[in-house]
Amino acid sequence: MDIEEVLTSYDDDMQFVTADGFDDAFIGIAERFGQPPVVAYDKRKCIQILMERDGMDYEEAEEFFSFNVIGAWVGDSTPIFVTLYEDHDAKVED
Repeated sequence: MDIEEVLTSYDDDMQFVTADGFDDAFIGIAERFGQPPVVAYDKRKCIQILMERDGMDYEEAEEFFSFNVIGAWVGDSTPIFVTLYEDHDAKVED
């Protein structure tokens, strides 16, 4: 799924914020009542990207992700990171 293609299919007035470098972890758009739609990513895939791209081990990638990615609030359009139910107990392979 191409993230740019999905985002451009929405109304031109929508202001989506994306997480740089995590396009391969994009899973869709999340919506809630009274809130703007936001970009959604698979948390496990994001950690895997950090491990493969940046050479981090699992613990380093998880700590970096928690502090620098999830911890980066950029307003109401901040992306969300989903732990998929089937992945809840799965650990990224080192």
